[in-house]
Amino acid sequence: MTFLHVILLAIVQGLAELLPVSSSAHVVVTEKLLGMDPTAPETTLLLVMLHTGTMFAVIVYFWRRWRQRFFQNATDFWRFAWLLGLATVLTGVIGGALIKGIEKSLAHGASKAWIEELFDRLDLIAPALAAAGLLILIAGLLEKRRQSAAAAGQSSMTAGQAALIGAVQGLCLPFRGFSRSGATISAGMLSGVSKPLSEDFSFALAVILTPAVIGREVLRLLQLRHLDHPAALSSAVGLSLFGAVCAFLAGLLALQWLSRWLEAGRWYLFGIYCLLAAGVVMLLHYRGF
Repeated sequence: MTFLHVILLAIVQGLAELLPVSSSAHVVVTEKLLGMDPTAPETTLLLVMLHTGTMFAVIVYFWRRWRQRFFQNATDFWRFAWLLGLATVLTGVIGGALIKGIEKSLAHGASKAWIEELFDRLDLIAPALAAAGLLILIAGLLEKRRQSAAAAGQSSMTAGQAALIGAVQGLCLPFRGFSRSGATISAGMLSGVSKPLSEDFSFALAVILTPAVIGREVLRLLQLRHLDHPAALSSAVGLSLFGAVCAFLAGLLALQWLSRWLEAGRWYLFGIYCLLAAGVVMLLHYRGF
């Protein structure tokens, strides 16, 4: 893995992580095209740090909006915290159960299996991309049909709507290609939440979820014990930190683009892109990637 590889992957991760097009699918395809092994421990460490970079991009970009929307008074803050907590618990229950079930089926009597072993399967990524694309497309087309500002969505969120978003996020966790941001923002829009609030809530959930994902990947890395050699570990850490900075910058650019497209009513175009990307990924699978 070279610095050029890291820069390319950081740009792909930074742009795709914060757009509703599935960063994991794009990163896996990029790694395969570069001749890299998506399951290598060094690559896992890099992806952990790329996620960290995009998490900080989310915090920097949304902080002013979150402060205005959720931190004006104690009542707004505690309601926001309650809704985030509810959605996160449902994400953990549903996503955790799915991951454990899939890992148990993969173990075949072994002591431990990791769902990450499936993350380079393009034949699984393609249908997940297509499913996310259909959800985004439906939400976007229904949003375009609304004729009045009153039908553009609620400016507040109910516990039921937050629970739905959290449940959908849980369904996304085991499947590479099923865009987390695309699915959660679309779920909010379909349930009647305004686009800006759906976006704010979705990325606030991402900030809570990312440390748990990072912790899981670090635990996996340590358990696999592939980076015990100090020189190898030092090199991997240095490249990963560099990648995190690049992903942070790319993530800020992606967030600006996403917000503009949301405000312009072009959400459905992300769905079309995901459907086209699913076709390309399946073609690459049949080509032997």
